[in-house]
Amino acid sequence: MQRLLTPARQVKRLTQEASLMPARLLPAVQQRFSTVPLAKTNAWPKDVGILALEVYFPAQYVDQADLEKYNNVKAGHYTVGLGQTHMGFCSVQEDINSLCLTVVQRLMERTKLPWDSVGRLEVGTETIIDKSKAVKTVLMELFQDSGNTDIEGIDTTNACYGGTASLFNAANWMESSSWDGLRGTHMENAYDFYKPDGASEYPVVDGKLSIQCYLRALDRCYTVYRQKIQRQWKEAGIDRPFTLEDLQFMIFHTPFCKLVQKSLARLMFSDFLSASSDTQSSLYKGLEAFRGLKLEDTYNNKDVEKAFLKASLDMFNKKTKASLYLSKYNGNSYTSSLYWCLASLLSQHSAQDLAGSRIGAFSYGSGLAASFFSLQVSPDASPGSSLEKLVSSVSDLPQRLASRKCVSPEEFTEVMDQREHFFHKVNYSPPGDTSSLFPGTWYLERVDELHRRKYARRPV
Repeated sequence: MQRLLTPARQVKRLTQEASLMPARLLPAVQQRFSTVPLAKTNAWPKDVGILALEVYFPAQYVDQADLEKYNNVKAGHYTVGLGQTHMGFCSVQEDINSLCLTVVQRLMERTKLPWDSVGRLEVGTETIIDKSKAVKTVLMELFQDSGNTDIEGIDTTNACYGGTASLFNAANWMESSSWDGLRGTHMENAYDFYKPDGASEYPVVDGKLSIQCYLRALDRCYTVYRQKIQRQWKEAGIDRPFTLEDLQFMIFHTPFCKLVQKSLARLMFSDFLSASSDTQSSLYKGLEAFRGLKLEDTYNNKDVEKAFLKASLDMFNKKTKASLYLSKYNGNSYTSSLYWCLASLLSQHSAQDLAGSRIGAFSYGSGLAASFFSLQVSPDASPGSSLEKLVSSVSDLPQRLASRKCVSPEEFTEVMDQREHFFHKVNYSPPGDTSSLFPGTWYLERVDELHRRKYARRPV
């Protein structure tokens, strides 16, 4: 899970050090187009962005090949069909509060940011324990000793989109201004994935509709994003279309890896339909048969899907494949999925490879809310730079993944049964050996008769 912490009392310093920031939330125009007019923010902090990331995943996983056998499904149903080999999962000892306690604690300790310097803390999640009390209020326990209670922000909840909405809110707060940051956003009322039963931990899912909603949102967000950039380019005297070639990397919200590959192909299809006839013939050879189609009429068109999956394969390998590292080995992380992809991308490339690049990002949450935006990576990859430190901070992901314990499908099923059994129970302490958790992990210690939840931390 990832959170953006924004120091209230460091606005001036952050502005002065903007050139060192590893990922800046600026309008998505390459540095070679620096003449493009930006929003008038001369009096406000600029180049606000991501300075640190923290990743957490459970200390156990189930092998997907083993689970295929256990569930008596066809070999490859999970490993090929979903494109993942392992699936991490939380036991009854952990919940959304303990997960957030762990990542905030780790992030603060690793960055050595003073607890009393935080002015805003926003929680992005799709999971609620109490329909009135926010996760943020639990996190305030971490700031108790510092005496810092003046921390703005609260929970932002909407399926897998909460993390992105929190990022936008935190960045806007730091800027102290409101402007159109060239984000392409689409929201609508859809029942593709939702949780109407407060007595159940599980969602109601319409799988086919969910994928269609995801792709439709991708189409519309990309269209709006592209229009906004081209409008500003035109004002600056630049007359050409924006395409995927203007992005060095592309990351997506990742319910499962196969959908991401189809999504990149979908963006290429969108570029193809927007191109002139001459461009279609020269840059998209062999795809001319798909001229004249409309995006909204092709969600179930397997010929289009197959052709553009093939045409975009090299682009997928160069721009997107590395971002699926965590998703492949741990599965869907829901709200933090997009930012797991960012962490994966950083962990699989050197600071020199990333320096100065533009990273396209698509965030999606069922129900639905979605945005297409981009991150401009700092050009400074020198030793000790913010970018070098950021890349280094996630370089241990392979080792951390390898340190997990592989459990059998039988053990996995037993833990899931425990979660169901204790859901909404009171006056109990979760079973299990806390030594199986990673050192420094927060966990649920007890739920009393009034539903009050007490947490403890395994020693580091």
